[in-house]
Amino acid sequence: MTRIPFEVMKKEFARVFVKHGFTPARAEESAQLFAASSLDGVYSHGINRVPRFVDYIAKGYVHVDAVPTRIDGMGSIERYDGNLGPGDLNAKFCMERATAMAHASGMGVVTINNTHHWMRGGNYGWQAARAGCIGICWTNTESCMPPWGAKDAKVGNNPFVIAVPREEGPVVLDMAMSQFSYGKLQVTRLKNEMLPVDGGFDREGHLTRDPGAVEESMRILPTGFWKGSGLAILLDLVTALLAGGLSTCGIDKAKPAAEVSCYKASQIFIAFDPMLISGQDFVQQTVADAIDYLHTAIPAEKNGKVAFPGERTAKTRKENLAQGIPVNDVIWNQILGL
Repeated sequence: MTRIPFEVMKKEFARVFVKHGFTPARAEESAQLFAASSLDGVYSHGINRVPRFVDYIAKGYVHVDAVPTRIDGMGSIERYDGNLGPGDLNAKFCMERATAMAHASGMGVVTINNTHHWMRGGNYGWQAARAGCIGICWTNTESCMPPWGAKDAKVGNNPFVIAVPREEGPVVLDMAMSQFSYGKLQVTRLKNEMLPVDGGFDREGHLTRDPGAVEESMRILPTGFWKGSGLAILLDLVTALLAGGLSTCGIDKAKPAAEVSCYKASQIFIAFDPMLISGQDFVQQTVADAIDYLHTAIPAEKNGKVAFPGERTAKTRKENLAQGIPVNDVIWNQILGL
């Protein structure tokens, strides 16, 4: 397995982005986000996503120079038009605004419409937590998951992120409304591995752990069965209504090509400053007590460990910084040739 140092990977991403019209500063910013996803072990929305991102740029789906423009605002909420700019940069901007508003008044809500795939949503949870804020954000997507009881895709898997600041390292949950995202299916398939639990249905309607079979059928399994399906529907509606943008059915109609993901998507970014609201001592002690208590749980498996959301991510980040980021050689060589 080939391992690539973080800085080498980031530099290569930035080189490719500059070649495709980014300014050096914006190329560096986007490259940092892509490389950080890979560093944390989310290869599906880091290195593996770069070739498709570049293809979208080349086809004119992503406008590399576009930045968010303010639509309006009221009280603690601001709304922006993403102008089909790079989804990762648009999302980072929105969370920056939300945390700035939270530091000023305790809470900030920023919505954006007409934007693109934000890549790894966890990036913006980590961003909020590192700024000392509780961060909550989610996005809608095109139809890629059947609603519970259906055979064909009519709802998005609508990733949801929630993060809490912590001195020793944030607590960050980053999840799709499907049992496994399509990115996770791809990564597992490329490793010639099976999923640890059923991830969806094959073309015959049987539950399966074969990632390729689920990709082929496009019948990914909602998290919590009907619960994940229902939550995906509500997340989509709330996003569209507050952002003044497209819901999943609108994204399906707006897509310029079948393979385009999250075209003209709507997103929400919420931040709270718990230090301002409850005080730093209370926040730190409460989080520390909760994590310590969690770690006293008896593991279900021999030599297992009970971890809080984000704990294994931090471990992977440390390992990949020290040893280099593992890459699929085919994808890495594809990027070198871009």
